[in-house]
Amino acid sequence: MKNFKDMELAERAAMSPREARELFRAGQVLPTAGISAGYAQANLMIVPQELAFDVLLFAQRNPKSCPILGVLEAGQTSSELLAGGDIRTDVPKYLVYENGIKVAEPTDLGDYWRDDLVTFIVGCSFTFEAALMESGISVAHIDQGVNVPMYKTNRRSATAGAISGPMVVSMRPIPASQVADAVRITSRYPAVHGAPVHIGNPGELGIEDLAAPDFGDAVQIPEGSIPVFWACGVTPQAAVMESRPALAIGHAPGHMLITDIRDTEYQVP
Repeated sequence: MKNFKDMELAERAAMSPREARELFRAGQVLPTAGISAGYAQANLMIVPQELAFDVLLFAQRNPKSCPILGVLEAGQTSSELLAGGDIRTDVPKYLVYENGIKVAEPTDLGDYWRDDLVTFIVGCSFTFEAALMESGISVAHIDQGVNVPMYKTNRRSATAGAISGPMVVSMRPIPASQVADAVRITSRYPAVHGAPVHIGNPGELGIEDLAAPDFGDAVQIPEGSIPVFWACGVTPQAAVMESRPALAIGHAPGHMLITDIRDTEYQVP
């Protein structure tokens, strides 16, 4: 069987989503940035049916952070977004929360799955990274072989029922001369967070130290680059940590569901 760690970046990028999901199902764990280039990646939030309306309303009220690509009915484990796949096994790593506390980081959900669980599939900014790179804009966390850095901010998400929490952002350092291009390119992908929510001074978002992300890994910021921040689909997990529902399950940040949908399907003119 192939092993991600033995592959060059180009080989990872050329993999089909099905091939990548099969490796994750077999237990391989790796952040998914740069894998199956050209296909949309997605965040997960899985909750008991009794909480599903609040999560749906939270997403509707916070579309920049939580653009929904699909919702699986209670107990459903697959859809056209991952044809032949299984939401319980086909993500490299999950996080399980009980009363807002992370209690496990499994590579499959066999020990946690219940027939009343509803899965929300939420757009991810990894989807537009191929478009950035095709335009000559480097993506630091891919170049440096680490997970994307993500930060809780001082911006509050709109509350919905029992769910409330801060907006989470992902950060990519962009050369100053290419920031306008990055804004233009990503604005064409509103279903996967779209244009940045902030450019420049992280302190204005309440971020004290870029070297200490709340999720993911710090990246080296090249000289002449500016930190650019996009809304992040980890926002629902930050809300879970604050709101403390009895049970919630998400993807491990940066370890996404790779869908069968081409990223161009989410591109607007």
